Amino acid sequence: MASASRLAALILVLACASCANNPDPALTGFFSAPLSIESRTGSVHDFTVYLAKTPQQRAQGLMFVRKLPNDYGMLFVYENSRQISMWMKNTVLPLDMLFVRQDGIITRIVHNTVPGSLQSISSGSDVKAVLELKAGSCDKLGIKPGDKVIYRAFGTDPNDAVSPASGPH
Repeated sequence: MASASRLAALILVLACASCANNPDPALTGFFSAPLSIESRTGSVHDFTVYLAKTPQQRAQGLMFVRKLPNDYGMLFVYENSRQISMWMKNTVLPLDMLFVRQDGIITRIVHNTVPGSLQSISSGSDVKAVLELKAGSCDKLGIKPGDKVIYRAFGTDPNDAVSPASGPH
């Protein structure tokens, strides 16, 4: 009887561990990659980001995603630098939005965006990318405009590894 209970407990633990490695179902089809942010003081913060590469993925973004681990986010990279406007339609999590220049420098951060809001959130200047992180991440980690995003699209990271979306949901 005790061994049957242990076996059932082991199966439950393995099932939960398996779930922890799967992304939120809303992120199916997104690839992920490592990304770091280096502060002007030299501290480095590592993240895994889902990549919004296609027009459809850019339109979807983090819509309908219910769970986002603290060290995860989404990166929208555009072919050419330009002014970008985002919104929070169908996005259920509050986010920090970081607007990033061609050289990887963060130019603007909009903290704690309002879930579901249709209000336009503008980059305010030409940017190459937008990085969305869980709300509060920038304050908690001390990330500020002027800090640098380390990622291959900005020519700041020689690592070219990209993997299908996998990770906590």
